[in-house]
This record gives sequence, structure tokens and C-alpha cells, in this order.
Amino acid sequence: MTRIVIIGGGPGGYEAALVAAQLGAQVTMVEQDGPGGACVLTDCVPSKTLIATSVRKQALLDAPSLGISFDGGPDGETGTVGVDLPLVNKRVKELAQAQSADIATRVEAEGVEIIRARGRLVEPQVVKAGDRTIRADVVLLATGATPRVMPTAEPDGERILTWRQLYDLEELPEHLIVVGSGVTGAEFAGAYRSLGSEVTLVSSRDRMMPNEDADGAEVLEEVYRRRGMNVMGRSRAAGVKRTADGVVVTLEDGRTAEGTHALMTVGMIPNTSGIGLEEAGVQLDRGGFIKVDKVSRTSAPGVYAAGDCTGVLMLASVAAMQGRIAVWHALGEAVQPLRLSTVASNIFTDPEIAAVGVAQRVIEAGEVEANVVKLPLATNARAKMQGFNDGFVKLFCRPHTGIVLGGVVVAPRASELILAVSVAVQQRLTVDQLAHTFAVYPSLSGSITEAARRLMQPGVSI
Repeated sequence: MTRIVIIGGGPGGYEAALVAAQLGAQVTMVEQDGPGGACVLTDCVPSKTLIATSVRKQALLDAPSLGISFDGGPDGETGTVGVDLPLVNKRVKELAQAQSADIATRVEAEGVEIIRARGRLVEPQVVKAGDRTIRADVVLLATGATPRVMPTAEPDGERILTWRQLYDLEELPEHLIVVGSGVTGAEFAGAYRSLGSEVTLVSSRDRMMPNEDADGAEVLEEVYRRRGMNVMGRSRAAGVKRTADGVVVTLEDGRTAEGTHALMTVGMIPNTSGIGLEEAGVQLDRGGFIKVDKVSRTSAPGVYAAGDCTGVLMLASVAAMQGRIAVWHALGEAVQPLRLSTVASNIFTDPEIAAVGVAQRVIEAGEVEANVVKLPLATNARAKMQGFNDGFVKLFCRPHTGIVLGGVVVAPRASELILAVSVAVQQRLTVDQLAHTFAVYPSLSGSITEAARRLMQPGVSI
């Protein structure tokens, strides 16, 4: 029986453990924080729970435009919506713990042994887990990553915070300054603005989320400004200091921004130091990420890696697929190498921004030839009914064959709507095939089939 040891219990680790156990391997998963790892306990699950709460509140704030009013909210004023932050954070933490417990139950039911300890490599196929030494046929490294800390803005857990420290706050920040306008910064900025905090978003670039779809980022920034957020473009933070009752953020050009709290969202660093990787022959890149190939192999024999510690794409879905691919390959199963061109991603803002396949910037640069259609959400009947005015559906296809290359959806629950486009990209469907697929009327997904109809190729057979 093949012995597999997995260091790290996040999506890359526990999904790999499930596959390995189902294929008959003897599996041990080493995780010091708990099943699910940081993704479930401190990062993805808690943040999306908080965001879901903020979206509910925003819906109440927007309800009067639909003819709905309410009196005597928790603040005792007509039309107000209060936020009990300790209760919100309590629910966030309890949900994360419950999800971790569910994962533990699931993997243990498959016969996976879980060791609550810090794991490290002693040799390429020898793992030290607490006071145990385990020899394995295959080792999978899924150690994740940690929020990057600026030396000039070290978090104190009270006023200067990483996102892992937000859930200990007893009161809603009166004025939250979010440093960093990437995906994480945009998500938290929107959530706390909807919950009621004054929010300043400090962006070092011309626009927020500079690496995402430009049209989508433009829509979101417009929504944020309309909701009263202060978005500071071309404003790189140099440092953050505490004051008597808050914080002051100093920008590189000498300007300052003052608030009650600062949230640092300036990237991630891999958890790869001090666990014996280089001594075991596992090569790291200049950023400290583990180098892997398309089937998750590292440079050390019998050692694979998955998830944020590889820096491939810091998404839970990618980590999980990397882990599965590693196990399938290690156990001699048929395996398809990781195809990043088919990965769907989502930004959990309000509205959400989901994308898959070719990006528009690649098309505009002339690297890929494609036809493009963009339909505003405001023309969709279901969107009108629900009062959704911001967003769009965008679809890309090859000019002659009509094969779907990718798309972007900016809408409430875009994370669910993007699946249809993902299937089309993965299965190399044509816009004709997508257009001939029934969509419910009225529905937001109807905009996807409508976009496909507008891209239909005359004379192409389905």
C-alpha cells in the first residue's frame, strides 16, 4: 500500500487526501491549525461569510428603491439598519469552525489520519510531525501562505490589522483605511462600507484591481464611489502609524490619510521557510514559492506541492485541483495537466466579478484574435425586476469557428453564473451551441445565451 503524507490541511491538502484514500493509499494529513487550514479558518470562508452579511445589509439599504420601507430598526430610527459586530464576528468564527469540523469528519470517514502538529521535511520522503517521524512513498506540500507585512506598517491587532485579525474587533471601525486595492482589498473595502464604516481605499495604481478585467473594475469603482467610498488612485502607501485614537497612513508623495483603523492587504508570502525544503532538494523561486510542473511535481523525487505555497494561482479551486492532480499522478492514474486557461475566478464584491478563459487585455494586445460582445445587465428583465442596474455579461469567441474563449460576468452571484461559460471554455463549445441551449426566462443567465446569439457564426453547424 502506498504511504502518502500531506503537510497542510487546506483545500490542496484535504482534497488530495480524499482522492488518495479513495484510491487505496494510506494517508496521513499533518495540519497544525485544523482541517481546512487557513482557507477555512481565517481567510476564504470567514471573509466570504462577512461579505455575505454585508450584502444582506446593502440589500436592505437599497430596498426603498423597490418600494419597500421599514421602521424602528435596531438603532431605533426609521429606515436604519444596525450592525452587531460581535455577533457578526461570532457567527463568522463559528461557521469557520463548523466547516473545519465537517472536513475533519469527511476525511476521517475515508480513513485519513489527521495529526495536529507542524510538519517539516527531514529528507525528501521523511516527514517530522510533532514528535513523530513518518516515512512516506509520496509527500505533498500544501503549506499555504501568510499575509505580507510592510516593515513600516506592522499590524498590532488593534488599529493596524491584517484580514486575519478583523474578526476580533468589538466595534465596527468608524473610518477604515484599506491599504491595497487588489482583490482582497476591494472585497473588504466594499464589505465594511456596506456594514456602515466610512472607508478609504488606497490604490497605488490608476484604478482599483489593476490585474482584473478593466470594464469590471470600472463598474465596481463607480458603485463604490456612489456608496460614499473614498477611492484614492495613484496613492502608494509608505507606512502606517498609530495615533492617540486612530491611524495615519503616509503616502510616498507626502500626503496623509487619517482614520480609526487600517487594514493591510498588500499580498501574501508563502509558508515555505523553516520546514526543511531546501535541505531536501525542493527548489524555491525568488519569492520563496515552491517550483512545480503542470502535474504538481517539485524538484525533489516523490515530493509534490499544491496551493498558495506554489504561487501558481492563489485560488482555493486551483489548490484543490493541484492536490488532486498530484495524487492521481503519484498513484499512476490518468491525469490531465493543470490548464490555467480554464480556471474560473470570482471577486466577492457587490456586485461580484467572475471571469474565465482569455482576458480582454490579451485580445486588445493582439495576442489572441477574438470577437467580443458585451451586454449591460440593465437590459436584462430579471435584473430590472430585482433592481440590479450595475454590471454586464461579456463573451469572447474565435472569429471563424465560434469556439468560446472566455467571458466576464459582473452581477450579483456572478460566481454562480460563470459556470455556463466555464463549461463552454473547458469543453470547447461554440457560441452556436451555447445559443441553442435553453435558459430560463426571466433569468440573469439568459444574458449569457443572448450574448452567444449575438456572436453566432453564419453557416457553422452545431
